[in-house]
Amino acid sequence: QVQLEESGGGLVQAGGSLRLSCAASGRTFSSYAMGWFRQAPGKEREFVTAINWNGGTAYYRDSVKGRFTLSRDNAKNTVYLQMNSLKPEDTAVYYCAAAATRSLHPPTREGDFGSWGQGTQVTVSS
Repeated sequence: QVQLEESGGGLVQAGGSLRLSCAASGRTFSSYAMGWFRQAPGKEREFVTAINWNGGTAYYRDSVKGRFTLSRDNAKNTVYLQMNSLKPEDTAVYYCAAAATRSLHPPTREGDFGSWGQGTQVTVSS
């Protein structure tokens, strides 16, 4: 597993923006696909977005397409999630996750990610 440290969560009004970051330890960050999941109170954790090892392929759930952008900087061992036009429905604990694969297509299922961050709260008010 790789150690993940998240930051950037907070409280924002609807229509605002936040940028989450996830920093990974080790010298093999480029060997990992990276993803974000979220969990709202009383609901199951759901897939948000994921990116492959070299940043060439990214997937997004339909509800965030056009609003969220996932990128990575392998030199800094960091992945970024830019969240724009936030909605109250985006309120959740957001978790960074890593999967040890160099596949062209990043995984999107929880079970395929072996390392998880501590979670960071994102709250979007009406």
